[in-house]
Amino acid sequence: MPKPLASVIITCYNKRSFVAESIDSVLKQTYSPLELIVVDDGSTDGSTAFLEDYVAGHDNITLITQPNQGVSAARNEGIKAAKGFYVMSLDADDYIDATYVERCVEVLEANPNVKVVQTRGRSFWGKEGDIVFPDYSYEHLLWSNTIFCCAMYRREDFFQTKGYNTNMKHGLEDWDFWLSLLKPQDKVACVDSILFHYRVLPNSRSIDAEQYEINCYRQIYNNHIDLYTTYADQLVYFREKWAQFELLYQRSLSVHQSNAYRIGKFITRPFSWIKKHIKRW
Repeated sequence: MPKPLASVIITCYNKRSFVAESIDSVLKQTYSPLELIVVDDGSTDGSTAFLEDYVAGHDNITLITQPNQGVSAARNEGIKAAKGFYVMSLDADDYIDATYVERCVEVLEANPNVKVVQTRGRSFWGKEGDIVFPDYSYEHLLWSNTIFCCAMYRREDFFQTKGYNTNMKHGLEDWDFWLSLLKPQDKVACVDSILFHYRVLPNSRSIDAEQYEINCYRQIYNNHIDLYTTYADQLVYFREKWAQFELLYQRSLSVHQSNAYRIGKFITRPFSWIKKHIKRW
């Protein structure tokens, strides 16, 4: 029985310096059959011409160019053009190890009840270290994204949603999509190997970063207001549990700086914002 086609969609906006590394990581995949779709979202740094030359001669690469519409629109365009049974997105400044696609497909093929699969990840460039998420649960997903943007899923499931929401202008579009794709009973699996590499770049919006963050969380809530209303009690419960976690670790300055404490602060951050600003909506 032939293996199912897998599609990788790379979205690029002004990433000329990094996109070749991202493309090469896909071309080196051990899995076959595989197609690569690169969507250039109106780059102004020469990425478009660079990509046209770079992908020439590769029959399994499709290049799509469009006026700048944002990463959500670019991902939607790439997935709609894809032919794979399985799909995944990859940002143009990140890369994956050679076995990434193979390992993810293996999990999905062996577990029809798994809807999304990812691997473990590591950050590099501006900040190096393993990226640690808590074990997946639907309740955690409601108030903190614990799934990488490059996770793999079945293309047919994409069309059960409205795709990546283009109103997520300033980030968190992947979290918003997972909230649209996944239901409480759905399973998310994680391959216990570091196969995804996330490049940490300086935040060009650092001056307005806090306001952008507030707007992103507000938009998440507005996009899924019925969901958050339904799960209000569970959110309060998990927030209280994490408050206990924070209190425990604040008792020691040495532990206060530990990885576990920083992970806890990261996870509670979205809900802390919701609690602070929810009366404004």
